[in-house]
Amino acid sequence: MTNQPATSASGRLPGWALAIGVLLLLAGLPLAAWLDLRNLAEGSLRLQASDLNSVITSVRSYYSKNVVGRVLAHPGDTQVIHNYADVPGAIPIPATLSLELGKVIGEQQGNITYRFVSDYPFQGRAPHELDSFEQAALTRLRADSSQIINQVSWSNLNGRVRLVAPVLMAAPCVSCHNSRPDSPKHDWKVGDVRGIQEIIVDQPLAKNLFSFKYLMSYFGIMALFGFGVVGWQKRQSNVIAGMNRELETNNAFLAAVSMKISRYLSPQLYKSIFAGEKDVAIQTERKKLTIFFSDIKDFTATTEQLQPEEITHLLNEYFTEMSAIAATHGGTVDKFIGDAILIFFGDPETKGVPEDALACLRMALEMQSRTAELNAKWRQEGIEHRFLVRMGINTGFCNVGNFGSTDRMDYTIIGAEANLAARLQSIAEPGQIVLSYETYALVSEVFAGHSLPPIQMKGISRPVVPYVIDGMRASGGQVSNLISEHAPGLDLYLDPSLMDEAQAARTKALLERAIATLEARRRMGEEI
Repeated sequence: MTNQPATSASGRLPGWALAIGVLLLLAGLPLAAWLDLRNLAEGSLRLQASDLNSVITSVRSYYSKNVVGRVLAHPGDTQVIHNYADVPGAIPIPATLSLELGKVIGEQQGNITYRFVSDYPFQGRAPHELDSFEQAALTRLRADSSQIINQVSWSNLNGRVRLVAPVLMAAPCVSCHNSRPDSPKHDWKVGDVRGIQEIIVDQPLAKNLFSFKYLMSYFGIMALFGFGVVGWQKRQSNVIAGMNRELETNNAFLAAVSMKISRYLSPQLYKSIFAGEKDVAIQTERKKLTIFFSDIKDFTATTEQLQPEEITHLLNEYFTEMSAIAATHGGTVDKFIGDAILIFFGDPETKGVPEDALACLRMALEMQSRTAELNAKWRQEGIEHRFLVRMGINTGFCNVGNFGSTDRMDYTIIGAEANLAARLQSIAEPGQIVLSYETYALVSEVFAGHSLPPIQMKGISRPVVPYVIDGMRASGGQVSNLISEHAPGLDLYLDPSLMDEAQAARTKALLERAIATLEARRRMGEEI
């Protein structure tokens, strides 16, 4: 079993991408509110400065026209001078009025600064210091006095608006300035820009920010909610990741356990159980199977002549090779009984009774061939004793399924036909494969054999006619005979059907050498 990663295979966004998306969306709301708030604050500052400029300009114009103008038009004891406070009964000139009115407003409103400046100061008065913005504004206004110039700047969370309006020369101002000896200029005309009137309004953004307290509270709640969602998502991701790790561990454990269990079951049975095709319950069914039984001749005597470690190694290697061959041909290994092997074909998988019988016989032939190879290998390793295997095959109906108790059961076959396969094996010569008539009838079109004398078996009323396989039928009706002979000094298993031309030629040469060796031995015996 494998664990699929939570990301891309399922088509969903990973958790970290979702969290980043939520954070970006939450961050976007305050940013949008900030930009709107800043724009609102700038508009409010401009409006405030513009309104104040309009008020001061209107007051100065009114004062210049209806107060100063009337006084100058009818000279008397009242003087219009800039230092009116030093002269009893004097009134201020419009410029002084503007300055003092701005001073009063600045004292009442700490965030408002009023400047009334000109680059043409009267003689004896300190010149006004103009910064670069004011100088540029004055130049622009003298070119076009109809405009209002403003500048907005931000420092940290403080906003500042500077609004500059032109101070235009009215008729009373022109008359006064051109006639006074301390005036720096005597050719003023009505409409000339005398100087500038500047209003500076400072306002912290926090003042406007608190105007949106409900909105900001909403944003705060949404931010907390968003962080909560992100935290919950992260916690869920950690929980799921932990569960996945636990599942991976459990899967690895179960895979290891199932792999160990598979060593005790045939591959077909293991596959059927873990695929859900077989239920682990005490139940059997009757099927027509082909049963194979093999035994090693004189195995008890062999065990007495070898060390336990040696016999264990040989037997395990033999069982491993035979089991691999059985799996290749689709046989179900029922059990190992000492040195014997019980295998059946037709359950849990079957290709049909004839094909099952053919597969079983082909398996037996390959087992005999492989046993001969193992004997040769062990002889090279210094082990003199050989495994001489007898095999029996029968086809018939058996009960197959789970036998035993609810706590311990065995998947096996029971029936007289299984016992017959063991009986056929017992009458076989070493290296021989003995079949019942039922099995031979299913394979006789492919393999040739000859019958043995009938035998009687307990539990079976009819005489049983055994058949020994001679070889495979070739094209044209010819039989490729099998030769299997085992004796002291001789280990021979020959199946020409398995050889190509090169192998056949090499085998022929070896047999000719063997015959020549035997002839030489015979002649030596005659001479003696």
